Amino acid sequence: MEKHSSGKSVKESMVEMTELVMPQDTNPIGNIFGGRVMQLIDIAGGVAAMRHARRNVVTVSVDKLDFKHPIKMGQIMTLRAYIIYTGRTSMEVQVDVFSEEPITGDKVHTTTAHLTYVALNQAGQPVPVPPVIPESKEEIKRYDAARARRQNRKTGD
Repeated sequence: MEKHSSGKSVKESMVEMTELVMPQDTNPIGNIFGGRVMQLIDIAGGVAAMRHARRNVVTVSVDKLDFKHPIKMGQIMTLRAYIIYTGRTSMEVQVDVFSEEPITGDKVHTTTAHLTYVALNQAGQPVPVPPVIPESKEEIKRYDAARARRQNRKTGD
């Protein structure tokens, strides 16, 4: 991928959030509510998008979201969000969620989500965003996968 002088690297807007799972966030069997996880995913993704665009952003879509492992009360939850693809006014953000057992330090990757945000001006109209510059092999792989997802959305597949 060719470098663009006004582009930004993935690490420039990366967000890491950490939460302790408390009783008010859990269901009767002690697992965190899926809606609470989705809320935190949207917050982490939105902050990454705002950092990248340096604008207000709105969530326009959430791709498939699977809860692969439960996160239990008392565990530490970490969310990592980073821009993986940019269009003209939109940004795709990947958010990975991990649980951590505080005593042992054992970590489990529980969820991955892809969200799309659009940057807005003060009048609430979409505005262009800087391109993201993937640098590592993993960043380029995520960029290419996001570009394919975007193309599939456009063609209706």
